[in-house]
Amino acid sequence: MKTHKITQAPVPMRSVGPINICGPVLQEKLSVPLATYETPLWHSVGRGARVSCLTEGIKTTVVDERMTRSILLEAADAPAAVAALHSLVTRLDDMNQVVAQSSRFARLIDMHSQIVANLMYLRLEFTTGDASGHNMVTNAADKLIPWILTEYPQLTYCSISGNYCSDKKATAVNGILGRGKYVISEITISRELCERRLKTTPEKVVDLNIKKNLIGTMIAGGLRSANAHYANMLLAFYLATGQDAANIIEGSQGVVHAEVREGDLYFSCTLPNLIVGSVGNGKGLGFVEENLSALGCKESREPGENARRLAAICAATVLCGELSLLAAQTNPGELMEAHLKLER
Repeated sequence: MKTHKITQAPVPMRSVGPINICGPVLQEKLSVPLATYETPLWHSVGRGARVSCLTEGIKTTVVDERMTRSILLEAADAPAAVAALHSLVTRLDDMNQVVAQSSRFARLIDMHSQIVANLMYLRLEFTTGDASGHNMVTNAADKLIPWILTEYPQLTYCSISGNYCSDKKATAVNGILGRGKYVISEITISRELCERRLKTTPEKVVDLNIKKNLIGTMIAGGLRSANAHYANMLLAFYLATGQDAANIIEGSQGVVHAEVREGDLYFSCTLPNLIVGSVGNGKGLGFVEENLSALGCKESREPGENARRLAAICAATVLCGELSLLAAQTNPGELMEAHLKLER
């Protein structure tokens, strides 16, 4: 069998910022590495970063965190599946004893379920320390399945993943329940600063957010999503920090909200599916380790704190790019003019 040599696929990378970040997780000004072929993104995020430094900062709040794996089990009929489920939901402590055998950091915190005919879909939800947790939760689920089948012989195995997780797919369940870190970033920008640095007004940004992000996404059939380009910032941040880049699929689900408050602009980005980790697969590359260290996400802290810090930085970065693009699109021709100038 032929083995293929592992080579590198270089992607242009540049540090952008500093971004002024405040909130419960961190209060710092720091530059953020972004790896992308869409080089105007650096300038767009950079404009948002400069604005943040002229305000009190971007407040970032980690609302919740959980990584999911949905297992699929089968019974002879619906009553048998329901009976097993009613018992299982009362045995979280027993299940966590099994989970503890798979990892020092994984902990089962909740379950959600769907019964379809004779099929039982169990959405197992774990905390995973500083890892994003894909492999950790799959390993935990792999250990749980034999225990469940022993305790409930009316059930049989169907799949380690039943798509109710949902991994790397845009689904309503992720937007509702969250997958990864649920993070909100917020900023308040004075009218004068909007006009001077963003070349727009608070009213124009609010109006465009309603008509483009909310109504436009709705008529397009968007799923739990109302934003302009979360995926751009997420991909660049994920590649620079060694994340599983395919997770931008669920990560790009999220809502932009904007208001005029006493003449100023309140602008926020909600990201319920931000999947990042500071340890684990993909983190061993030299440039990734350097980037994570520069972001202060390789420090000796309590388990989970480095990953929460990384998520907060990522959410602030998303806000910078989202704000800049929406501001640009309030002005005819500005977006294309910038791309022509920077790419050609």
